[in-house]
Amino acid sequence: MINSLGLEQAAEPIARRRPLRWALLVLGWLLLLAGIAGVGLHYSPWVWEPAVLAASFASYLMAGALAAVVLLGLARQWVSTAVAVLVSAAALWSQAPMLWPDGSAPPGTDLVVMQSNLELGRGSAEAVVRMAREDGVEVLTLEELTPDLLDKLDAAGLAELFPYRFAAPSGNSGQGTGIFSRYPLTDGVKFDGFWLNNLRATMLHPGRGSVSVFAFHPIPPLLNTGVWSSELDRLRAHLDETTGPAVVGGDFNSTYDHAAFRALISGRYADSAELLGVGALPTWPNDRSWGPVIGIDRILIAEGHATALRSVTIPNTDHRAVIARLRL
Repeated sequence: MINSLGLEQAAEPIARRRPLRWALLVLGWLLLLAGIAGVGLHYSPWVWEPAVLAASFASYLMAGALAAVVLLGLARQWVSTAVAVLVSAAALWSQAPMLWPDGSAPPGTDLVVMQSNLELGRGSAEAVVRMAREDGVEVLTLEELTPDLLDKLDAAGLAELFPYRFAAPSGNSGQGTGIFSRYPLTDGVKFDGFWLNNLRATMLHPGRGSVSVFAFHPIPPLLNTGVWSSELDRLRAHLDETTGPAVVGGDFNSTYDHAAFRALISGRYADSAELLGVGALPTWPNDRSWGPVIGIDRILIAEGHATALRSVTIPNTDHRAVIARLRL
């Protein structure tokens, strides 16, 4: 009787723990599958709208693999835990370039660049000019620039702060784009064949000479993923055509987890966030209580490094602006 009673009492806690372990196992595998999907989306070249849109959030899905290691370990499912560890390692490897700084910047010429999407011309002109003045911005790139907003920007002091410009404002569906500089701009080009205005100009910097400046705005993949992919490929081709130092400000409508964006920075161009190892630096959407969640506003550099980077809120627009201190 005593032995039988003792076995029954010992069996009760085991029976109670079994449903908990099953729950940990099921939840752990669900999170692990999310992590596997995130890694797959990061490396996927698919130009299929659901996959492209999901890839925007691939890094969040990858976090599931890290949580799965804990849950599957608690469930004492060692084979499953080992799989979760391998997937977590792949996830960390995929994100390592954005999380690990690329050394320190060598001596050179500093240049402060600001990038801002102004949401169909609704962004605060006063805030843009104030931020640019306070941070000593020397080059400003703007997207979704309308003629009316350009007038407001000039009234707020933009023309005095940036006496040189190459701008193509438009009141049509966010097409407008502009490059503004404290130093002379020459050889302005608006690239043909894009839905939105994509620009290039040559800045004559007093300490560095000729510097190519680009302002990019490929279409969002929500409109047409085939055209989105094609535009990113063609923008890369335009970058590859230039030599010498260059800076690029843009709303790329893509994240580091999109293979098409990583192709842009696979050559001599580098993302300032990647150089500094600051991670995704989310910029959109900034007009939601739960945002921003993805980083699509970027500043790139060729033949240089970055020494500082931050994002700032511009009222009345759904994008955070980005300000980078670069060293050419």
